[in-house]
Amino acid sequence: MTETNQTSTFAAKFGRIHELLGFQKRYIFILFVNFAGALMGFTLARLMYLNFDKVFCGPGFSTTERALPGECYYYRNFTVDRIGIIMHLACILPASFLVCWQFVPAIRRKWIIFHRINGYVILTLSVPGTIGALMLVRHAVGGGLEVQASVGFLCLGFLGSLFISIVQIKRLQIEQHRAWMLRAWLYAGAIITMRPILLLGALIISKQGGYFVSLPCAVIEHMLGAANVNDTATATSFLFEGCTPYTSGENPNQQVSIEANFFDRSTPAPATASLHASFGMAGWLAGAIHAIGVGIYLRLTPREAERLRHVSYQRQLEAGMRIPGRAGLTLDRLGGVDKWEPKGSGQRDGDSGNSQDSGNSCLETGSTEKQQGNFERSQM
Repeated sequence: MTETNQTSTFAAKFGRIHELLGFQKRYIFILFVNFAGALMGFTLARLMYLNFDKVFCGPGFSTTERALPGECYYYRNFTVDRIGIIMHLACILPASFLVCWQFVPAIRRKWIIFHRINGYVILTLSVPGTIGALMLVRHAVGGGLEVQASVGFLCLGFLGSLFISIVQIKRLQIEQHRAWMLRAWLYAGAIITMRPILLLGALIISKQGGYFVSLPCAVIEHMLGAANVNDTATATSFLFEGCTPYTSGENPNQQVSIEANFFDRSTPAPATASLHASFGMAGWLAGAIHAIGVGIYLRLTPREAERLRHVSYQRQLEAGMRIPGRAGLTLDRLGGVDKWEPKGSGQRDGDSGNSQDSGNSCLETGSTEKQQGNFERSQM
């Protein structure tokens, strides 16, 4: 009897929480807690990186509390890489924190101005934050082509989805704005999924053996210095004989082949090689998981999309748009699908009662017909 009462109490509290936050479907609230909670937790855990020289590029070896080993070699001086990483951290971390609040329905209903301003602040931060990531990708985690391609794909997917979502909300196409904003931030969230895949990949190839990565001798010397080795030049040439041309000054760009082994901590080089070998794979796999995941989610919520499309139809109709229900970029305008038509009085039903919430839109400017009409007129 006690366990039953405890279960009932928990269910009641859980129900009150998701109703307080404005979620009308429990499964949507559960998904919000999982995905937005993961993004919020990851962001808060990385805010310490804003103390760039003392924490992010501080002394010591860590795969979680600092930059990946060897990365800070390229951030020592005022270079494109240093500018890029500072831009990335200073912009994308605040944007990731703020965007979590955009997906709370209660905020969109009660604090419309905050929702609107917050949305534009997020967009303003997201663009330079993504550009910063592209600026440093040439040397990031080895800078291999697979790394550059995976990072470039995620960055372009993120920015492209943000741009389309803005176009959609300007045309009052709320269901498409919701879909593209979800795509954008799930692409951005791939960096979270990438971390466990990266570590798992490094552990697997270390167990298997036989994986080799080329590391610059300059990076190896920098890592030895970060590990508090006194005479780094002598230690580099002694531990890695192939680096003798580098330490002698004969070839400053000398590289050596290092076997990937995350468990070998005799020097930072083997663990670094294991992370370099796995990073490109982790980026592509995480991006694919998130792209497929958001597609599945959108496919599993057709009723929400249809409800929001009726809301869009009603608001576009009242705004005097030429083709209400299809004013934005929709499949029935761009692809070979049947023309969408409002179903009976669905457009009215969709804009009343529960339909005040516009789903997961991030820049929706109003929750009433009058407010949305005023917004449309202000844009014209």
